[in-house]
Amino acid sequence: MRRLLLLVPVLAIAAACHDSAKTPVVSGPTVADSADQILYQANIVLTTRGIERGTLTADTVFVLEEQTRFDLRRPHVVFTTETGAPQGTMDAKHGVYSTRTQILEGWGDVVAKLVGGKTLKSPHVVFNQITHQLSSDTTYSITDPQGTSSGVGFVSNQTFTSFKCLNKCNVQGPVAIPNPSK
Repeated sequence: MRRLLLLVPVLAIAAACHDSAKTPVVSGPTVADSADQILYQANIVLTTRGIERGTLTADTVFVLEEQTRFDLRRPHVVFTTETGAPQGTMDAKHGVYSTRTQILEGWGDVVAKLVGGKTLKSPHVVFNQITHQLSSDTTYSITDPQGTSSGVGFVSNQTFTSFKCLNKCNVQGPVAIPNPSK
């Protein structure tokens, strides 16, 4: 009888330690815990001084800080001119948009494509909606029909007609050599 009484607690402990097939509970705070609202398949119009300058869509948007900061999952942005003509797109895995500063940041395999055929790839890109500038402080590469360029950090206007590489700049492409006989 005494052995049976000792065996019962051992069996209870063994049963409690057995792995279950249930999904583990996520521990620690997440952005969803702090969100004022959570939007799915959201579409946001980007404006500057009341003029539409593009649209921002995302799979999931966590609305934070009294509806002034949007934490985005899979953001996609379509940039347009003041007259509505397309200028390009930007995609990322994660993003944050602040209505106070009108700055959109993208992280994780950011790809910006311009109407003229240029494609920018970088782990992190910042778009300032007020100044219409793109920038980054990390690695980037740009491909276009004329060649490729890469470096660490850049500042550019949103059409890439004014571009400044900040460090380790590298440009590759064809070079036209003048013919002195003509």
